[in-house]
Order: sequence, then C-alpha cells, then structure tokens
Amino acid sequence: MNLGDMRTRVRRDLKDEDAASYRWSDNEIDRHIDHALRDLSLVTPLQVKASLTTTGGSRDISISTLSNLVAIDAVEYPVGHYPPIYVPYSLWGSTLSLLVDKTPSGGENVNVYYGKLHTLDATTSTLPPHLEDLLAIGAEAYAAIEWASFAANRINVGGSAVSENYLAWGKERLAAFHDGLSSQGQKAALRVRHLYRPYEPKPSQSTDWGP
Repeated sequence: MNLGDMRTRVRRDLKDEDAASYRWSDNEIDRHIDHALRDLSLVTPLQVKASLTTTGGSRDISISTLSNLVAIDAVEYPVGHYPPIYVPYSLWGSTLSLLVDKTPSGGENVNVYYGKLHTLDATTSTLPPHLEDLLAIGAEAYAAIEWASFAANRINVGGSAVSENYLAWGKERLAAFHDGLSSQGQKAALRVRHLYRPYEPKPSQSTDWGP
C-alpha cells in the first residue's frame, strides 16, 4: 500500500472516480489522508528503538534526533542485560533525564523505545495492513465533512440534499473512525503494559510518594 493506492481506495468509497470531474483534487485527498494518518499515529504509532549515548557526569540525554516523536514507551539502561533493565525517566522539551542513583559515565549506550508518526508516501508505508481500512475510513470522513461544509451555501446540481447527505455520511464515517481509534488505543496500552515495567513506584504502606 502506498499513497496512490490509498488515494484510489478513498476515491472509490467517495464515489469520486471520474478523473474528468473530480470533486476533490489529489492534493485535497492527500491532505485528508494525512490528517487521518496523524490521528491514527497518535493512538498506535510506529514502534521504534533508538540507541543514544550518555554524556559524562550528566543524567540528561538529548532526544532531538528522534524525529516525528509521539511518545516514549521505555528507556533501557544499562544495556546488554537479560532481562532488560528499564529505568524511570523524566522529559522536559527535548531532554530525557535518567532517574537513576549513579551518574552515568560518558559514552554509555541507552536504548530508547518510542512511538513515531507513521509515513505513507508515493513508494512506501509504515502502516500495517490491518490498519489500512481504518485509515481510509478516517480520510473519507474528513473529505466528506469538508466538502459538505464547502457546498452548504452553493448551488448544487443535485440540490441542497447533496451537502446534507455528505455531512451525514461523513459523520457516520467519523464515528466509525473514532471507534476504531479507541479500540486500537486500548490494544496499544495493553501491549505496553505487558512489555515494560511500570515507571511509577509500587504502592507503599509506609511511604507517601506524593501526587
């Protein structure tokens, strides 16, 4: 699946396949696909692992090189152990701080497991096949609602009901898209809980960890 394939799928569902009189231009369809792809990425991002290095005498590590970052799931330090050692951390802007007792020495590896935005272009896609239908639904919803808003106060060959029908159909597709996002979000949260140790300290009967 690439951008051209997805565009064709979206046009087919929108009944907009007559190239001589497209209702949406390619750029408009692509914009709606990108909108839905970003929504999907925020819920179930592409899972990536990056190896960063420490600076001597500092617990801070720059994550400015992690492009299209959505969220950090876990930080492994020190690396090379089995089972892996995941440590608590804090984030401020583009700085990740290791919340460890011993200050790292310089040049130590730190594995950062994070989610990033999916990409979909003319040749490649990072979106798994099982999410392609959901992406198409989201793009179609945004396209239909956008066109209904644009056509609301314009003369249409099919009458005023055309924009109303597009709006109703778009809202139905948007509701289905949001339901799908909710389902994927629950699966993603469960996956992270199984893979990584929680960052919060365990409850204590004698210690107040604060808010």
